[in-house]
Amino acid sequence: MSCLKIDNLHVDVEGKQILKGLTLEINEGETHALMGPNGNGKSTLLAAIMGNPKYHISEGSITLDGKDVLAMEVDERSKAGLFLGMQYPSEISGVTNSDFLRAAINARRERPIPLFSFIKEMEKTIKEMEMKEDLAHRFLNEGFSGGEKKRNEIVQMKMLKPSIAMLDEIDSGLDVDALKIVANAILKMQEEKPMGLVVVSHYARFMQLLKPTHAHVLVDGRIVVSGGSELVDKIDAQGYDWIEKEYQVHVVKEEKKRVELLSQCGASHKGV
Repeated sequence: MSCLKIDNLHVDVEGKQILKGLTLEINEGETHALMGPNGNGKSTLLAAIMGNPKYHISEGSITLDGKDVLAMEVDERSKAGLFLGMQYPSEISGVTNSDFLRAAINARRERPIPLFSFIKEMEKTIKEMEMKEDLAHRFLNEGFSGGEKKRNEIVQMKMLKPSIAMLDEIDSGLDVDALKIVANAILKMQEEKPMGLVVVSHYARFMQLLKPTHAHVLVDGRIVVSGGSELVDKIDAQGYDWIEKEYQVHVVKEEKKRVELLSQCGASHKGV
């Protein structure tokens, strides 16, 4: 059973401390909702786990199945079973989706995946995600809408089959229908081949669709309160002000943004 352990993690960016002793454990089959106002360290945590060089780890440890993740290069972390669905996926001109995915899959195998098997699986995945049939032959994310880029991240996750997946606001840019497609694809993966999953989102509707087993609120670089799916509902109803009073912490407010139901903000999330 796969297990990602983060212990007493301290991370700074350009000399500014962001994470201040964060501890978290994610096991195979669990879905962890990671919430909190912008600027409190959610994306920093995921980037640090994946090895983005911009994020300097000054203290703490990260292990995957007992192996030191911090000693691995970025590609080694991916091969070990870590996956990051990015908030802002990059466009890569000249590299098709099929070439990119086949190379990534082969990097994880002792023998290359047979071409027919790869084509069959990719066509099936594209159909499940209700994307255009020519996706395999398009350059990676080039000319994609925001929603297409996010769904393409899920295509990659389904094809690579990670043991631990991290999704950084994968729901932004999706309309109501696309949101359900993405959520259903993730739930199906959890049923067929359970993985450890960490989901960063500001929208309670997406969290409710995913049915998280664990929920955490990250404030000022630390997890200040954890619970189950009921915590998502409480944040949706009350925001974060009650956390300041109850836990005596200062909520860093980079931008006014709180967990909301999709119906309250759907007008600003189009472009599938």
